[in-house]
Amino acid sequence: MRTQMGFAGLVAASALVLAGCGGSGDTTSGEEPAEGGASSDAELVVWTDEEREEAIAAAAEQFETDTGATVTLVQKNFEDLRNDFIAQVPTGEGPDITVGAHDWLGALVTAGVVDTIDLGDAGSDFEPVALEAMTYDGQLYALPYSLETVALIQNVDLVGDETPATWDDLVQSAADAGAERPIAVNTAGETGDAYTMYGLQTSFGAPVFVQDDTGSYTTEVGMGGANGEAFAQWLHDNGTAGTGYISTTVDYDINNELFDSGQTPYTIQGPWAMSAFADVPNIAVGPIPSAGGEPAAPFVGVQGFYLSSQSENALLAQEFLVNYLGTEDAQRALYEADPRIPAFSSLAEEVSSDPIIAGFVASSQNGVPMPSIPEMGSVWDLWNAAEVQIIGGADPASTWSQMVSDLEAELG
Repeated sequence: MRTQMGFAGLVAASALVLAGCGGSGDTTSGEEPAEGGASSDAELVVWTDEEREEAIAAAAEQFETDTGATVTLVQKNFEDLRNDFIAQVPTGEGPDITVGAHDWLGALVTAGVVDTIDLGDAGSDFEPVALEAMTYDGQLYALPYSLETVALIQNVDLVGDETPATWDDLVQSAADAGAERPIAVNTAGETGDAYTMYGLQTSFGAPVFVQDDTGSYTTEVGMGGANGEAFAQWLHDNGTAGTGYISTTVDYDINNELFDSGQTPYTIQGPWAMSAFADVPNIAVGPIPSAGGEPAAPFVGVQGFYLSSQSENALLAQEFLVNYLGTEDAQRALYEADPRIPAFSSLAEEVSSDPIIAGFVASSQNGVPMPSIPEMGSVWDLWNAAEVQIIGGADPASTWSQMVSDLEAELG
């Protein structure tokens, strides 16, 4: 376990600095530290879902033993956590800490309900993309613990286990295998699926938003210009008016059936789809091949733990986050409770002894965090619709440029 702060000073400072603030925990103001350095009635309230409760409870038990403080876990539906956190923190009814997803961050910062955290040297224990995802305007706002992303999944019995480096290599490999089609790419049918397509798009150097020097996303749309139009042309060339390799007849279920039945040796999917491939006994997973010449960088989603801006025991909460939930033991318990790709680097390396997990880890290491800025919510409808139109045969340059112009106008 990492070096811990002196708990007497920790609790006392927390009480002195934060006395008078509203919050969910029992105040420590005016209390004498108990034996061992902690006030006996200091309390941290942590919101969690059912999957992660037991793992958090193990870290909480050790924290209570070491500090004399109390950690109260409140189980909630994951789908309710974000809105409840935003609604209840300002009223003083929210928790000190909540588990959550990184793409909530922009909304949480805008609402003023989340505080920054300082991992210190412990930051080097985590995957850089995970820390980047939890960073907003250059400030770290959460302790990450898991990653998820899409990757190239291939049928080893049809095309071997070597991951193709380029789209053209993939197409040639599938042709050599005599496959009916080279790849299944989910477009969510006529809805469009820019999320799944994003790795291919970024290989043309056309990110959805421009990132600044700190890695934070700006509101400048990055997918316009020559690079974006080159991706649109490629999409058109592989759509209905071209090779037909990408089709708006393919939704999630059809995508998985095409791969599971052996009609195609490749697909782009996340670990959540692996259970759909029961009829493919030998599967390899690896990074998405480049279509545009640059590395394919898919979106990476991250989950972690946020600290409330209204916590009465902010220093204690920070201590619990960094030195109890941020340890290898706690991160392992979280992985075992909810086996997503670990954000803790040594644990990610350990579980990569499983080649399937190793493939998703490799893909995530090429990836970028999905933007958490509020403007991201304005992107999907226009972006998905433009891709569907281009796949269906619409003029790529004008359709893409109009989408970018419409998006810039909407964002102001």
